[in-house]
Parts: sequence; structure tokens; C-alpha cells
Amino acid sequence: MASNLAPLPEPAPLQAVTISRDVQDFDLLIEDMETELGEAWGDLNFVEGADFLQQDEARDLEFIVVAVDHEDEDKLPEVSEIIRLAKRAGLQVILVADGLGPTPMHDLMRAGADDFAPYPLPDGALGEAVVRIRQPNPANSMEMLQRAAGGLPDGMAQAGGEAAATTGGGRGANGALFAVQSASGGDGATTMAINLAWELATISKHDAPRVCVIDMGLQFGTVATLLDLPRKPMIYEVLSDVSSMDEQAFRQALSSYKDKLDVFTAPPDILPLDMVGPEDVTTLLTLARSCFDVVIVDMPCAVTGWTDAIYGQSDIYFLVCGLEVRSAQNAMRFQKLLQAEGMSTQQLSFVLNRAPGKMDMSGRARIDKMADGLGVKFHTVLPDGGKQVTEVNDQAGTLSELAPRNAMTKEIQRLAQELHDARQAIESGQTAAMAQKAKKKPVFGLKFG
Repeated sequence: MASNLAPLPEPAPLQAVTISRDVQDFDLLIEDMETELGEAWGDLNFVEGADFLQQDEARDLEFIVVAVDHEDEDKLPEVSEIIRLAKRAGLQVILVADGLGPTPMHDLMRAGADDFAPYPLPDGALGEAVVRIRQPNPANSMEMLQRAAGGLPDGMAQAGGEAAATTGGGRGANGALFAVQSASGGDGATTMAINLAWELATISKHDAPRVCVIDMGLQFGTVATLLDLPRKPMIYEVLSDVSSMDEQAFRQALSSYKDKLDVFTAPPDILPLDMVGPEDVTTLLTLARSCFDVVIVDMPCAVTGWTDAIYGQSDIYFLVCGLEVRSAQNAMRFQKLLQAEGMSTQQLSFVLNRAPGKMDMSGRARIDKMADGLGVKFHTVLPDGGKQVTEVNDQAGTLSELAPRNAMTKEIQRLAQELHDARQAIESGQTAAMAQKAKKKPVFGLKFG
């Protein structure tokens, strides 16, 4: 006998899930999820969420929303692991938080959360977060630094600024950390690190940040060579026993370039890269950040056992590429490594060095093709400075001192100004939107605010 019942409609495939202690405690989140996705979402608790994210079905989702409040502070390691599992599954993560302090927020963002929305949710906040994570290009670097620092709405910007950037004189608890690494040998990471550090250290006569460069090229680091500084024997002693190093020992190991820039050089002898471990590197960087406003790490052109320790602490991790196949392939491999390890690519910033001039149309097409192939956007494009850059390096000076009119000099100065503006914005408690609104004109490159 034929049935008169209409067939039931197929349920909509899940696009997202919320993971929380109890989603009923976040009623506004339920309303916003229904507005954005209709019936195409589900809710899980922390245990269910951790189990689900390890299954193949999780990879079919578009994103997850992790909701936490002050009652979940004792479960932060569990929540952080859920975020890492989601990143390992290739999912975007939106963090919704209610009543968490700057330190827990900082830890959760470091675990890999891609965006943040405060709770109670302002009108449209979740929708804006969903739009941002759906964009093919990463968030601008002002937002990256603000979120990494915990500089968030509702009074959290000031607290995050105190955690992310030190006050004058380098006496704060946590200076900004920028790491620079070449995608392949000769791409110019050390040149960029040195000149960026110098521009930051001399950016103002009155309130310039105290800057330190740390050369982690334990085998062939050349920061000392390019600045004509001595490689102190005590560098080896410090690296041999980092755990017992105090501030006095650290400062004694530093060399000064023209009394404006402090440098922790590579050791005088070639050392194995595994001489120091992740804990040693973390201790070194923590001490450096307590002594300086800005720390710039010149990375070796290799992935080591402590690369992830530096990457995890970095506010921005610059990967310097050349306009060539080997750099493109290595950049892609590095990006895949981070994703395979479940690490966020939020603070990863691609820099193109030796870029063709603006009038070279074929060169600009090659840049676009390379960016499309990597699936990224170059946050900074450094023009080709020509032989003059090599000559400046041979004379053991900086570009702004010996080649002030070079195109590369001007672009690094512009980048330094953006970083400096971002630091000041965070210290003054500005949000990313406020900082962007304050700009009179757009600036090419990283937009910190």
C-alpha cells in the first residue's frame, strides 16, 4: 500500500560545532549560531569535543566555537588541547570568552585560536568573526599582535598591553618578540633583522624602545660580523648553563652597537644546534623580554628542536622568501609542518625580499603567482636594494647610516614605524579598530595600527 507520508528532509550537514562545559550557559551564542548557520551546527562538551576532533568526520566541519568562562579556568589545559586538536584537523577556531583574565586569554590564543569574540556577545560579533576566518588571507598584523597580547575589548586592551609590551626603560614583564627566518639560504633574514632592530632602536630621540637582537645561528650566525662586534667567549658559558643564568650574566654577555642596540651574538666557535633545548631557549627569551622592550631573534636557516619554542613565544614570526622556486617550496613545507604539528599560523608573516620594482609588470605578476601558489599574502615586500646592500654589509653598518636613500632602507623604516605604532597602541589600550581608524592614510606592508 502506498504511503501518503512525505519523505523527511535530509538533515543539513554540520558546518560547525560549539564546544563548552554547557552551551546552555551561553544562550546568546546559541541564538547567534542559529542566525549564522540555522540547523547546520551542533554542541559538544569538552570530553565529547576532544573525542570528536580526533575522528575523520571532524575534518568536514568549517570551524568550531570554543566557549569558556571564569568557571573553566581550572580546565584551561584541556581547552588548549581541544584547540590544538582542531588545528590539527585543519579547522578554524573562534574563541568566545566570558570573564577570563589576560593571562588565560593569552594562553588560549597561543594554543591556536584564530579569532575572538567577548561574551556577552555584542550584536554581530560572532558573524564578524565568522567572516574574518572565512577570508583567504590572514588577519592583518595589528590584529595578530593585539590578540596575542590579549589586547581585547571591554577593558582588556590595557591589561593585554601591559603583558605584551614593556614600559619605558625595558623594565616591563614581557617585551615584544619578533623572530626572523629565511626560507632558504641567502634570502636576507639577517639583513632584515639587523636593520629592523636598528630602526626600532633609533625611531625616536625620546621614547625609542630598548631593543635586543639575539643571534640563534649557533653554527654560522653572522649578526656579529655584519655589525663588527666581538663574539664574547662567555656566550658559550651562558648557553652551556642557561638555567642558572641571571639578569647580570645575561647583560654581561651582550655587546653594544653604538650604545643604542644590544646584541647577543652567536658563540665564537661552531656549536651543534642541539646544544640548547626548548627549555633553555624559553628561559633565555623570557629573560631577554623582561630586560628589553623589543627582542628580535635571528633564526638559523634550519628547523631545530627549539624552533617551536621560539615560534610559540613570537608575536610575529617573519619568514623571509626570495622570488624563486626553492624559497616558495620551502615556505610551503614550513607552513605544512606547522599545520601537521597542530600549531597556529596566526603569527606567521611572509616577507618577500629583493622584489622587482613597481614598473616591472612581469615581476609583479610573478609575485602574485607565488603568493597564490602558497595561498598566502605577503605582508611586507622589500624591494631589491642592489649591490649597495651587499656593500653596506661588507662595511659593517646599517642601511639607514650608509644607504639612507636605498629603496630597501625606506621599506624597513616603514615596517619599523608600523611595529612601533602597534606597540604604542597596545600600551595606550587602543583596540585594533581604534588604531586603524586613527590612521590618516593606509600604509603599505604590515598594518599594526
